[in-house]
Amino acid sequence: MPRSITTPMTTQLKPPRTIPQHIETLRSRGMSVDDDLATQWLTYVSYYRLSSYWYPARHLDSSGHRDDTFIDGTSFTDAVHLYEADRKLRTLVFDGMERIEVAMRTHLIDQLCAHDPLAYTIPSLDQFRPTFDHAGWMNRAKSRVNRAKDNNAAIKHYSIIYGDRYPLWVLAEALDFADISLLYAGLRTRYQRKIAEALDIHINMETLSRSQRDKAKKHSPLAACVHQLTIVRNICAHHGRLWNSSLIPISTTALRTDPRLTRLPQGESRRSFGAMIIMAHLLRTICPGTTWPQQVTALLNTAFLPNPLVEPDSLGIPTSGNATL
Repeated sequence: MPRSITTPMTTQLKPPRTIPQHIETLRSRGMSVDDDLATQWLTYVSYYRLSSYWYPARHLDSSGHRDDTFIDGTSFTDAVHLYEADRKLRTLVFDGMERIEVAMRTHLIDQLCAHDPLAYTIPSLDQFRPTFDHAGWMNRAKSRVNRAKDNNAAIKHYSIIYGDRYPLWVLAEALDFADISLLYAGLRTRYQRKIAEALDIHINMETLSRSQRDKAKKHSPLAACVHQLTIVRNICAHHGRLWNSSLIPISTTALRTDPRLTRLPQGESRRSFGAMIIMAHLLRTICPGTTWPQQVTALLNTAFLPNPLVEPDSLGIPTSGNATL
């Protein structure tokens, strides 16, 4: 006889609700709601998307979990102001990220193609560390090329004229930032360090413990930074939430040996503000005279920190509230 298949018990999904029902629910749970404002926002921004912005205003129960009721003074207006601030922050961060991504591409091209535009295709190239999954990376690159052939004139040209042989400076235009990050991580440490120093990332090995020096010698700390920045970039590209988001943590011990990076949190950085400190430092090198750090600092100080829904730690800002980049 065939074995019976049992379906595990699952929680019943909540049924869809109308905008007036959502407004009544919020009001019954203790939120101050302006009907016209809420109707406008819930018509064009979903209840679910907005709910993460008022989540911290929900009461904590005795077991440390959030219940459905709101603390006194919670307003729909504060939630949408926070949503707008986060949207503006994503726009600024994505703008800065574009310049960092292009700079990383350029330095990798210079490093890998000094003598041969196709050197990156050679698995045994001296610049690559033995553990680098070169075949896996090349497969990723091939998929990016296939994706770009229909709308990238340069890719189409090199496919037809040069038989699918793409100099890295052509291929790079079709790569994602994550592909660039993986390629950089695949370099031997001395080549990683060369690029890091060109971007003004300098580690003072003398001040590190022996184990910390060993770690910094195996991988440039910039490799972990760039990986974290790819996560931030994707959050921005997909209209995700930067405020109150947890990122892949990176060690900050070696980075903080540079006096200009001492505002990074001690030990590790897992919030957006730490990533923005790294971005601000890189952008000052890539774009001398940039006002990006001042623009972000002003937004944090005027639109985030005064909002009653925002705790400094939700962005990784020090408890002192100093949001200067």
